[in-house]
Amino acid sequence: MAGNSQRKGAIRQSKKGPQVGSGGQVKRALKGKGPTPAAVERKGHPAARRASAAAARREQGSTRKPRETAGAAELLVGRNPVAEALRAKIPATALYLAHGVEADERITEAVRLAANRNIALLEVSRAELDRRTGGILHQGIALQVPPFQYAELRTVLADAADSGTAPLIVALDGVTDPRNLGAIIRSAVAFGAHGVVIPERRSAGITATAWRTSAGTAAKLPVAQVTNLVRSLKECKDAGLFVIGLDADGSASLDDLEMATEPLVLVVGSEGRGLSRLAGENCDVTLSIPMAPAAESLNASVAVAVTLSDIARRRRSA
Repeated sequence: MAGNSQRKGAIRQSKKGPQVGSGGQVKRALKGKGPTPAAVERKGHPAARRASAAAARREQGSTRKPRETAGAAELLVGRNPVAEALRAKIPATALYLAHGVEADERITEAVRLAANRNIALLEVSRAELDRRTGGILHQGIALQVPPFQYAELRTVLADAADSGTAPLIVALDGVTDPRNLGAIIRSAVAFGAHGVVIPERRSAGITATAWRTSAGTAAKLPVAQVTNLVRSLKECKDAGLFVIGLDADGSASLDDLEMATEPLVLVVGSEGRGLSRLAGENCDVTLSIPMAPAAESLNASVAVAVTLSDIARRRRSA
């Protein structure tokens, strides 16, 4: 074929004048580059940029403190917290120790308590423990806490009605600190409450921190997690319970609480905003706690403890 052969007369004509063809040598020398790479492997392609950004987000997220959730097993870390949790007999499924961790009395006690309860003892590398705890300070030890099993509100109400004493339920409206939740549960157990109610949204759940703060009493008191707190308060009213709310601007004083011996639901809001509007509107009465003028408000857990203590005192003397 003209222009592609070295035989005599195979001359390509062009504006630059007659040129001898390659005779096909260049074509045979070319090598294929293989199949076209996938979009995510092609530099500059939108899919590749999206994949790179997602990888960066995952890398960034791996260095953050893991978010506590009540729907999955989580790790309680630190020598004192782990030892305290095991002393309180908090449910646990495994105790992690880092290779070569320097043992002290807290480590020794944690291992002994875990062994006595047949909790699995797992020795892992420090790098593996770093990965499992999200890079937070763990002091070479971590306790795996299983997901908390919430109760049904109707079950809590039925058990309270069958308890032989006037039902007493504590409902939390917007308490987001798990330490406050744990402390409230501890007070509820101490003063004879029959259960605690928390909403699913905008509320702390039973996490490892709440377990530890409750000193293990979360295992002794049913906690119901409800979809809608206001609807649940109405359900409590239908079951014959009076709903009283703690509010700094309450219509009555705790000193004047005459229904302490009646079936009650005590509703407490967050420290910042107090009771929500709808929760307050569904209370039969709102109470304020008498305080010295210099004090503006009380921590939610302290306010619950003071109120429950007063209710328990009135019921004992009734």
